[in-house]
Amino acid sequence: MTKRPVEAITFDFWDTIVVDDSDEPKRAAAGLPSKFRARRDLLFEFLNRHEPLDRAMTDLAYNVADAAFNKVWHDQHFTWTIGERLRVMLKGLNRTLPNDDFAELVRRHEEMELEYRPDPVPGVHEAIRTLAGKYKLAIVSDAIVSPARCLRELLRGIGILDCFSAFVFSDEAGCSKPAPGVFVAAAEKLGCSIPGIVHVGDREHNDVGGPHAVGARAVLLTAAKDRGSESSKADAVCRSFADLPTVIESLER
Repeated sequence: MTKRPVEAITFDFWDTIVVDDSDEPKRAAAGLPSKFRARRDLLFEFLNRHEPLDRAMTDLAYNVADAAFNKVWHDQHFTWTIGERLRVMLKGLNRTLPNDDFAELVRRHEEMELEYRPDPVPGVHEAIRTLAGKYKLAIVSDAIVSPARCLRELLRGIGILDCFSAFVFSDEAGCSKPAPGVFVAAAEKLGCSIPGIVHVGDREHNDVGGPHAVGARAVLLTAAKDRGSESSKADAVCRSFADLPTVIESLER
């Protein structure tokens, strides 16, 4: 078999770098509602400032917009920004907000996960710093609620932002995993070949199928959550960040 050197490593963010929803217990301990509830509370609060309305209607509008977002995300590989999603809700309710209020509503949605931050996956700091000493690294992640600027801030808070040479977030790239464009963009930003990329992530469809479709390799990381690793088509399965440098090296042999 021909040796394929690893030129660069790309990483998913949610349930790869940080544990998704690990901020929820922190919110509960502070007496705050879940993010699901808090987002709907925000929409009602901002609209109710200007004209009273039925709370059930705002919840319904939010749920419908979320369903539409998920359909576009999964089928068309595109992630609407929070601003775009909120405009869909307002249109459905036949309501508007003053520009300043709308901007504040968007900001409070976007920055919710900066107030009570998710926990990093155990061992991520040490492994990323070790790998950054040998390979070019990039983040390739969908931006579902928190936009790219907030995800960068979360990486800064963990202390590993400087380890990455490039970032491909779906709200900036115009498409989301597993669309080929995100991996092509990563290769261009990193200055490497697509076959030289190894992508690390937690989801078979996005983080294994996506890179495989363009000729890159994939490592399924189960350190935060195991989503069916026993049937994975990944080039390797990694159970913990402590093992990741060795797993990456094994792909070169």
